[in-house]
Amino acid sequence: MTLPTRAGLEAVPAYRQGLPAPAGASKLSSNESPHPPLPSVVAAVQDRLGGINRYPDMSAAALRAELAARYEVDAALVTVGAGSVELAAQLIHAVAGDGDEVMFAWRSFEAYPSLIRIAGAVPVAVPLNAEHAHDLDALVAAITPRTRLIFVCNPNNPTGTVVGADALERFVAAVPHDILVVIDEAYVHFDRTDSYGAGIELFRRHPHVAVLHTFSKAYGLAGLRIGYAIAPAEVAGNQRKAAIPFGVTDLAQTAARASLAAEDELAVRIDEVVAQRDRLNALLTAAGWPAAASQANFVWVPAGERTAALESVLRDGGVVTRAFQGEGVRISSGSSEDIDRVEAALAASATASDLSVRKEATV
Repeated sequence: MTLPTRAGLEAVPAYRQGLPAPAGASKLSSNESPHPPLPSVVAAVQDRLGGINRYPDMSAAALRAELAARYEVDAALVTVGAGSVELAAQLIHAVAGDGDEVMFAWRSFEAYPSLIRIAGAVPVAVPLNAEHAHDLDALVAAITPRTRLIFVCNPNNPTGTVVGADALERFVAAVPHDILVVIDEAYVHFDRTDSYGAGIELFRRHPHVAVLHTFSKAYGLAGLRIGYAIAPAEVAGNQRKAAIPFGVTDLAQTAARASLAAEDELAVRIDEVVAQRDRLNALLTAAGWPAAASQANFVWVPAGERTAALESVLRDGGVVTRAFQGEGVRISSGSSEDIDRVEAALAASATASDLSVRKEATV
């Protein structure tokens, strides 16, 4: 007897989590914060442990109220989910159905095509430009009568490139108002360009824009899974219908609220991550690897056919990265000790290569 299988799932790849690191190695394969939770956040979570026998507030009313006040929007426009990935799924289900098209740049967030296919919609991938950034003209040209939603990951994962505020404004204005533009700002806190905060401003000025934020990266809550979206009222209402009931735990909501109250402390940590990201980029470039300029908490090296070689060099030096074979390597920005390890691995590789060349020259 053969159990039934839903048609189409064979085209959905399982999401690949960043590889774990062996003891003593640096795990730079996932875009996590290298810092442990703030003591105030830990204390707030500990205070709530005695109540985990109760269901959480499914509406996350207290957190949504704080976010609404922060962004000066109606709380009804704010939704929460188990990270920005679950919110992306909510948005797809809220606006797209069987046969509808959902567009995104590629390469971009690896989960987009899978989430779209699971919803029964059709993924439309538009190649990045030569600078590994969104090709906005190509995205507009790819719009069809079936297009329902366009994701703009800004900064983009895994390339770290950004769409500037003015260019993003022109793009949003060029997209018909019956198509939702979702600006996925999971990495916005690391952006040091004029695109910082552009998503919220575009939401205020355009009726067909939604914005995604997460507490996983800059706030260091990746293990608790919580993020939020700000979207037009009708979309936000449908998101809540599509959300998994009780999908965001009380502990996650508590940690998010405590993190919002500790943003001055977190800002110092974010600056450290940015400094190590820029250092990482400089090290790779100096070593001859074509690192792209990044505004996220990672660096993308479009190594192409040399992808496996770079991954191996770093792994031999005790650094675990995220490799997209044949395309490139994404290296998360870790602690100063992590980036020291990257520097040592690159130096050891250069020394080994130099010795090999000298040996061949004497044969």
